[in-house]
Amino acid sequence: MPVPGVGELLIILVIVAMLFGVGKLPEVFGAVGKGIREFRRESALDDLNGDARKAGGEPPADATNNGA
Repeated sequence: MPVPGVGELLIILVIVAMLFGVGKLPEVFGAVGKGIREFRRESALDDLNGDARKAGGEPPADATNNGA
């Protein structure tokens, strides 16, 4: 899959600005960034849990669970 260049990214940015308005851009890109971070975190947890299952051990404890 080819990587978009500067020209393509600029066109996408202009289209997004027209759709959402310039004032909403930080909010829109903040939400996109938050979604990407959450996806990466969940993917990393899935990888850790999958490795533990392959090894026959228990999956790592969830930090938010605190054993309860």
